Amino acid sequence: MEEISTRERIISAANRLFYREGIRAVSVDAVAHEAGITKKSLYCHFKSKDDLIAAYLSHRDQPNLAAYRRWFDAAEGDVGDRVSAIFDHLAIAAARADWKGCGFLRTSAELANLPGHPALQIGRAHKKAFECWLMQKIEAAGIAGSGDLARQIMLLLDGCFSVAMLHRDPSYMNSAGLAAKSLIRHAQSLAGATVSA
Repeated sequence: MEEISTRERIISAANRLFYREGIRAVSVDAVAHEAGITKKSLYCHFKSKDDLIAAYLSHRDQPNLAAYRRWFDAAEGDVGDRVSAIFDHLAIAAARADWKGCGFLRTSAELANLPGHPALQIGRAHKKAFECWLMQKIEAAGIAGSGDLARQIMLLLDGCFSVAMLHRDPSYMNSAGLAAKSLIRHAQSLAGATVSA
């Protein structure tokens, strides 16, 4: 039990520091200090800083995906309204003083020259999982071209993460949500036109 507790404490400390300051700016010593343990003890749980960075992103993966699903399910309306609601919730998060953008995108930017880094594999899997989930939701609504549509909305999502962080303006999230809804509405109208023809 103690092993799990110490490991979780380390990951929690890494999550706070890496998200707030970036992975390159934070040393292993700083994470150990934040976790209230020695550097030697940290290395008993993580063989390297790279291993710890990968664990940091793994820690963020399921909670983030669960939030998207929760926001979608709680929204009223059709699939377009529900997808737009995800962006509206992100705008609320982006308005907080401690918001630093998407941890997956920020980490991938810092590791851009290391394409084989394990954290990048986790980041890619996270983004692909969201895209696949979105594709399934669009497909379940009976809209054709769900794969292309999910990819386009994914581009809007990651684009608004970047621009909202750059300008410190969460309204870019709302604008991206409206654009996502428009894409879905357009696809729905095409499907209707095909049926009537």
